[in-house]
Amino acid sequence: DVQLQASGGGLVQPGGSLRLSCAASGSTFDDYAVAWFRQAPGKEREAVSCISSRSRNDYVTYADFAKGRFTIARDNAKRTVDLQLTRLNPEDTALYYCAAGQIGFCTLGSRSAYPYWGPGTLVTVSS
Repeated sequence: DVQLQASGGGLVQPGGSLRLSCAASGSTFDDYAVAWFRQAPGKEREAVSCISSRSRNDYVTYADFAKGRFTIARDNAKRTVDLQLTRLNPEDTALYYCAAGQIGFCTLGSRSAYPYWGPGTLVTVSS
């Protein structure tokens, strides 16, 4: 099993940036695909981005709203998967979660592919 902890959220002005980090403990993190999800007030949880396991060369994918603005990257030495958020707008305000699963290639289409979840970190974009 792997235990996850997301951090890095906060209050940022529109157009600003934040770096979220998902730290792992427990099993070898290399073997896990990791995804970031978010849930805005009153809305369904949605997938943001994911990175595949090292055996799949860390293949990444992004939701359409994240392309060109968000970047996901793995740091195996630190056992983290980071999500760099740029050009933030108020619609990005949400609780951001990281999740992990031993699925090889990651997917944004199925939350059930990720049985391990950490508590969320809140991102608020407001002037």
